[in-house]
Amino acid sequence: MVMASEVQGKSDPVEEASFEIAGGSRARDDFDDDGRVKRTGTLVTASAHIITAVIGSGVLSLAWALAQLGWIAGPTVLLIFSLITWFCSRLLADCYRSPQGKRNYRYKDAVRTHLGGASSKLCALAQYVNLVGVTIGYTITTAISMGAVNRSNCFHRNGHDAECGESSTTNVIVFACIQIVLSQIPNFHKIWWLSIVAAIMSVAYSSIGLGLSIAKIAEGPHARTSLTGVTVGVDVSGSEKVWRTFQALGDIAFAYAYSNVLIEIQDTLRSSPPENQVMKKATTIGVLTTTTFYMLCGVLGYAAFGNTAPGNFLTGFGFYDPFWLVDIGNICIVVHLIGAYQVFAQPIFQFIETWSRDRWPDNRFVTTEHAINIPLLGDCPFSLFRIIWRSLFVVITAVVAMIFPFFNDFLGLIGAVSFWPLTVYFPVEMYIVQAKVRRFSATWTWLKILSIVCLIVSLVAACGSVQGLIHSLQDYKPFKIS
Repeated sequence: MVMASEVQGKSDPVEEASFEIAGGSRARDDFDDDGRVKRTGTLVTASAHIITAVIGSGVLSLAWALAQLGWIAGPTVLLIFSLITWFCSRLLADCYRSPQGKRNYRYKDAVRTHLGGASSKLCALAQYVNLVGVTIGYTITTAISMGAVNRSNCFHRNGHDAECGESSTTNVIVFACIQIVLSQIPNFHKIWWLSIVAAIMSVAYSSIGLGLSIAKIAEGPHARTSLTGVTVGVDVSGSEKVWRTFQALGDIAFAYAYSNVLIEIQDTLRSSPPENQVMKKATTIGVLTTTTFYMLCGVLGYAAFGNTAPGNFLTGFGFYDPFWLVDIGNICIVVHLIGAYQVFAQPIFQFIETWSRDRWPDNRFVTTEHAINIPLLGDCPFSLFRIIWRSLFVVITAVVAMIFPFFNDFLGLIGAVSFWPLTVYFPVEMYIVQAKVRRFSATWTWLKILSIVCLIVSLVAACGSVQGLIHSLQDYKPFKIS
């Protein structure tokens, strides 16, 4: 039986292999309306994917972001970003199927269906550059958290003033080795269990951070905070205040980044009830859950540390004790980001592999699939091309993470660059086309204003993050103990 493919109707080798492994013909009920093996995703798995994608390393920088913005602007900006993300994600969920009912398997497919080929190419560029950036950012964060466990134990043994240096290079290599193994999971549909584990871990370390913040506030004396954040002339210079404010906007934008994988998540859902209805509910659950945690972590983190809040409140050592709880929090971060890396990497893998199969359909190295028996897992599809290319991708992201291990600056830049095009612009433009919104009507006007304002925010946030990266690079020496 010939299976439908992601592009141009050709068969998907991974799904064909799964079909052959199952032992021959299947009942028609085992397949969806597009000829693919029936999707089994539910509201629970979609919500887990979203929480895994959203509550990432961004939550760790929110106390620092609020310290730059202050009590008034900080929570307000956080709430505004959450509402924009929620609203635009609901628009995007309606674009999974074309007006004729055809599925769009990837974000760029939805853009091509509604806005044409040129916009699809721009979307693909923005999406995949962002996805690569996120995987690098998660590699950096994981290495920092792995190192923080060693440093926490060192401080506990030798005192808080001890010189506890830690090289991130070894930790990056360990993380990369784990990802090389996990990257052999064939596709997004096979990692639902990893997302559920990662979602649990994200709630765990966020809760630990909250508990530690509350304990620090209860200890007293209270840290110095202000309505407008860090004080010019006391904490920072005037120009530094401006750049940090811009960078804080990028950090908050990154904290809500998941639109770049929304369509791919929606493509895992079963067709009944309708995918867009389930995805909208999952979006509401995901954004509401994350915003609650973000508000608590940001507000309580700022209250605990004040204007000197560290860039990463579990690894910047605003917390030393209880050291074992800090260790557990950082271990949860590591486990979570191991899963989150795959959520963002799988769309890249699928894109390159589909493109390669269409480009070289007769190349057996690219198209051949084998079945191997793995204890406890049974027969699994195996491809030499997939092993080599995916391993190479993991190695490249690891090397970049070793060269540029700057947590806040890197997250801010990724968030700034991706927020406007992927979270706002394309969903808004597709909705205007899909709903046939009349030009210069009230709805058209306010949607355009929303898009323009978000573009300006993205530009200034990008400027702040670039300035932060330049500043960080001045005294940095790659591969040295920090």
